[in-house]
Amino acid sequence: MVFDFSQDHFALFGLPRGFRLDRAALDAAYLGLQSRYHPDRAAGLGDADKRLSLQAATRVNEAFQTLKSPLGRARYLLQLAGVDTQEETNTSMPTAFLMQQMEWREAVADARADKQVAALEKLAGELRGETRLLEAALSEALDARQDHAEAALLVRKLKFLEKLAREIDDATELLLDQ
Repeated sequence: MVFDFSQDHFALFGLPRGFRLDRAALDAAYLGLQSRYHPDRAAGLGDADKRLSLQAATRVNEAFQTLKSPLGRARYLLQLAGVDTQEETNTSMPTAFLMQQMEWREAVADARADKQVAALEKLAGELRGETRLLEAALSEALDARQDHAEAALLVRKLKFLEKLAREIDDATELLLDQ
């Protein structure tokens, strides 16, 4: 069994390195690699090949999870470029985005307090639209301009939107269960 652990995730799947991604090609490559390196295929091999198969399958799964997520893919591209997104330490954001964050949080709190599922669903839709805009901007920053500083800021914004979307989903689920 041969597996090249030195390949980056894009090379592993035979895809061009970039934020824009052919999801169907990723899925097809993933299925092919999983079929090839699945530990069940190594059941009759020696212990070393079984371990290698397990490590390869794990690497394929991790790479797939990273690339299929726009946020994960952006983080990975920045990591490959040697850029730290500083998501845990850099909380600076443009004033307009900070004001928007406050408005969204107040709207979520109000909808939760008033038990308004429709208002939460409306906010979730608004966040999905904002997320698509940020992903388009990420594509432009990473693929067209190689503006890593801008991409890191967009990753931090997307992380916030992802967290807020989870809070909205949790609040909606809680209200629907009552």
